[in-house]
Amino acid sequence: METNKKKGGLTGIYAVAAVIAILIASTFSMIRNSLNLGLDLQGGFEILYQVSPLNENQDLDMTAVINSIQKRVDVLGVNEPEITVEGTDRVRVQLAGVADQETAREMLGTTANLTFRDINDELLSDSSIVQEGGASLAYQDGRPIVSLKIADASKFGEITSKVSSMTNGENIMIIWLDWEEGDTYKAELQKSIQGEEPKYISAASVRNEISGDCIIQGNFTEAEARTLANLINSGSLPVKMTEISSNVVSAQYGSDALRTTALAGLLGVLAVICFMIYQYRVPGIIAGIMLLAYIWAIFGTYALMGAVFTLPGIGALVLGVGMTVDANIITYERIRQELYKGRSVRSAAAEGQKLSFTSILDAQLTTLIAGLIMYWFGNGVVKGFATMLVITVIMTLVVNVALSRWLLNMFINSGVADNKPTWFGVKPEQIPNLAKGEEQFYYGFKRQDFLGKSKYLIRTSLIIFVAAVALSIFNAASGKGLMNLGIDFASGTKLTVTSENAITVDEVRTEMEAMGYNSFTYQSAGDTSVYATTKESLTTDQLSEIKDTFIELYGQEPGDNVVTPVVGKELVQNAIILTLVAWIAMLAYIAFRYEWDYALGCLIALVHDVFMVLSVFAILRLEVNTELISVLLTIIGYSINNSIVVFDRVRSTVKDSDHLSEKKYSDIVNEALNSTFRMSIFSSISTLLPVIFLLVLGSRSIFTFNFAMLVGMIAGTFSSLFVAPAVWWYIRTHYTPKAKAKPKKKAEKEQLDEYTFKGINA
Repeated sequence: METNKKKGGLTGIYAVAAVIAILIASTFSMIRNSLNLGLDLQGGFEILYQVSPLNENQDLDMTAVINSIQKRVDVLGVNEPEITVEGTDRVRVQLAGVADQETAREMLGTTANLTFRDINDELLSDSSIVQEGGASLAYQDGRPIVSLKIADASKFGEITSKVSSMTNGENIMIIWLDWEEGDTYKAELQKSIQGEEPKYISAASVRNEISGDCIIQGNFTEAEARTLANLINSGSLPVKMTEISSNVVSAQYGSDALRTTALAGLLGVLAVICFMIYQYRVPGIIAGIMLLAYIWAIFGTYALMGAVFTLPGIGALVLGVGMTVDANIITYERIRQELYKGRSVRSAAAEGQKLSFTSILDAQLTTLIAGLIMYWFGNGVVKGFATMLVITVIMTLVVNVALSRWLLNMFINSGVADNKPTWFGVKPEQIPNLAKGEEQFYYGFKRQDFLGKSKYLIRTSLIIFVAAVALSIFNAASGKGLMNLGIDFASGTKLTVTSENAITVDEVRTEMEAMGYNSFTYQSAGDTSVYATTKESLTTDQLSEIKDTFIELYGQEPGDNVVTPVVGKELVQNAIILTLVAWIAMLAYIAFRYEWDYALGCLIALVHDVFMVLSVFAILRLEVNTELISVLLTIIGYSINNSIVVFDRVRSTVKDSDHLSEKKYSDIVNEALNSTFRMSIFSSISTLLPVIFLLVLGSRSIFTFNFAMLVGMIAGTFSSLFVAPAVWWYIRTHYTPKAKAKPKKKAEKEQLDEYTFKGINA
């Protein structure tokens, strides 16, 4: 009977693994085809428009604006466009997978107010005289033209009759697109004579009354004539739209980014699974099975939601992989600690799971708070990261806490692991006989004075901070600025020049300078890509000139990211607000769940982590952009996660104690650090492995993101072990409640404890 039970437990594990494998295999193609890739993974563009009325007395109707933009997007045939209103006078348009991006840009930004005027610029008629959808591409003598079907033939006859009656040379009807006050036919005619492009689209002599359809002639290419027809058919925009920020990614660059990042992410996940199996044996296998189920659930949820999958989203997913494995590590380490106390496997498993749950829950909830704040207050890039982060937290609680524990209990309750602590990676020779007074080992090392060593390590951080500040001041005095701000914050233009073959910075610089662009700085982005950056916000005409040149040279359209000064200033302000709000929300939760001194310890640790990342960026002069905000918010959550694990141990010891001696507090902190040190290191390794693979093998476009993540996680691990506990210890030993006297009356129970300050009232 016992043998059958053991076999049944193992069979259950095999069955779960088989079911997960079948689910993944059977739904893989469906999920892959249902995923909506962002513009950074399949090419496309994102433009933020400032919307302003055409005249002073006009009220902005953003609903009408959205409807007009949607009509133009429909003409482009773009699947899953994202058109969102930001504030009261801005519209963000995201179009992924657009083949002809310049045409799409023109379609969206052109007001397309069609008017018919005479030689003196007097209005004869607006676009209402043309049938709805009545513009079409046609040909005359083999040349492309635009044919217009007239809705009111009688009115058009009156107009053409009036023009034809004018003296010879003045009997001209001019068709304008987006005529503005101050525009004149005569001035534009002089431009045409000098070889420049006039603003009007057609100027034709009218000799007789015309009561039928008409045509628009010009030196059109077929594509230009088709675009003009589409603009007329989509109707004029009821407002003026000005680009204040744009991001264009070429299809080839997006495809390369997806391939390299997906490969790096896959290798990172496999490395985590191998690490877990090596460290935890059978529980590690269970963690690997659940990790695959977790990733499948994430992608399935994204497909069902119709959410857009972006490069920062992949970064958040890989981070989520590390953090969900962290939940398993906390549980398994707790179980192993109970085994090292001499408990049986079943008793250790039950106690370890019970003791680890609050740490896991608090850690995940603080991360969830960070994700929700990023989603509510962040922009497009940050929102993509936040969406994935929130989903990963939910799936961690469902898959890698509930289901993983269920599978682990199935294995343990089968009895197959009874009297086999080695199946959990425990070394029998390190299990002390506590009854004989043997000293407990901490996974291979004896008790360490972590608190005593923390002051030396904290000094190292201070040296780095001072060096960063000194170098930043020197750079500012040299005119380089305190930090190397990217165009997201400083405004400007960033081009990504790509080629199917190898290209160099010198080649791109030579071509740019030949076109008269001398203010750019250049950086290699791999063998086939080069970044070109300037503080100037280039116009669409300038971008078109540059793109045409590089398309002819390399066969690939460069990507571009343009940010105006007003947007750059707002991004800086929003980034600061976003970080502060995240801090306040998470620290409020810690103070609620623990006490204020625990929250203050976490706060100092968070400040340390943020300063460390910024210091490294300042010393290395790495570019600071909006992705760094996502990193800092993630590191905030990650650092608090590790600190919670340590503080959970501390709280369990001091919660029933009154005022303790300084030595006793030191012992409590050291005991907590000794028992969680290995757990913190393993948690960091499980999270860092995917990040390292992304850093080495992933897309160049998220290199800064991954490097900042690497620095931040190392800093977060350090601060959770040596900064937060040291701050808590200092508060407890210098600002502590007096020991409670035994209450004699009910009223005395309601009185607040008096706090003592060394050297003041104690």
